[in-house]
Amino acid sequence: MGQHTTEFLTPRVFCSHEDTTTKKIDMIHTPEVTAMKKELINLIDISKSFDGESVLDELNLSIHENEFLTLLGPSGCGKTTTLRILGGFVTPDKGRVVFDGQDITSLPPNKRQLNTVFQKYALFTHMNIAENIAFGLKIKNKPQSYINDKIRYALKLVNLEGYERRMPDSLSGGQQQRIAIARAIVNEPKVLLLDEPLGALDLKLRQDMQYELIRLKNELGITFIYVTHDQEEALTMSDTIVVMNQGYIQQIGTPETIYNEPENAFVADFIGDSNIIDSVMIEDKLVSVLGARFACVDTGFGNNKPVDVVIRPEDVELVKPEEGTIQGVVSHLIFKGVHYEMEVMANGFEWLVHSTQMFPVGTKVGIRVNPFNIQIMNKPESEDEEAAAIEG
Repeated sequence: MGQHTTEFLTPRVFCSHEDTTTKKIDMIHTPEVTAMKKELINLIDISKSFDGESVLDELNLSIHENEFLTLLGPSGCGKTTTLRILGGFVTPDKGRVVFDGQDITSLPPNKRQLNTVFQKYALFTHMNIAENIAFGLKIKNKPQSYINDKIRYALKLVNLEGYERRMPDSLSGGQQQRIAIARAIVNEPKVLLLDEPLGALDLKLRQDMQYELIRLKNELGITFIYVTHDQEEALTMSDTIVVMNQGYIQQIGTPETIYNEPENAFVADFIGDSNIIDSVMIEDKLVSVLGARFACVDTGFGNNKPVDVVIRPEDVELVKPEEGTIQGVVSHLIFKGVHYEMEVMANGFEWLVHSTQMFPVGTKVGIRVNPFNIQIMNKPESEDEEAAAIEG
């Protein structure tokens, strides 16, 4: 992850227990608040298995109007199955899909007010661009004048005016993806489903398309539901991120909350880089990390209880040895452009550190962490409990 900005806000942050505390977080961007928006889609107790293997287990999720919501997780976590259930391409074994108050669980894809944009574009190679965009409108028997207006509007929206007569194989990957999006939006869906649509693009095109998608969502005023395994995409574009693993929702929140306040070790490890350390909560606001006592702000975990401590690399301060809570030696150093990435061996643990200040390999340093930047989490008692961290 890159470095945070220097602007700070002070929201209320809910800890793992009932206790609350005020904690400063760095704001990457300011997403729209969805709390006051109308709920458009509700997934209720959705379960799905393939060949006897559970992919989704009683999943519940609410999606709001005009929200950019991202389903984020590793391969096999259930995110694409969730999207396909929304689109009507997969029927759940159990549960309901409610769209704007109507149960659409059994409704076929062409009857839903949703359109899907796939990673592979799915353009018709024997049709020109205008014909590709018009395909869905012709099936609906729309008049030609209406279709022509919609083609011009959609191409202008994706910045490809004048491309009507071009063939798909004459376009770049980024341009083909824009045409796929144009074909979807001319049908005026209330929701656009995007299944890893940028996965086949190179880095520069992906970054350009991220900004294009944000602009399109704002101009169209519709709901975007986006599937990806790319944390940077999720953090950059989303109003809300849903982190998934093993068929369960691990955490739902804004990009800032997901990054700065992960609810379990999986989220902390999956979203950006983290130092996750087996520790002991000595008492409220005091934790033993690798044998050293660190002040923190969390309470309610009990005394002398095993916990996981999460510290982001950019929150680790390297100081003179005598000024640190613990001491170590820099073992690796990489220049990343906006910061140096270092590994520091201290008390038998290799700390990952991001800093604009460079410490050469072999330098003896002290490690210091602001109490507000130490995240305390309960240890799951089993793998099942960890997977079902907030579903239960």
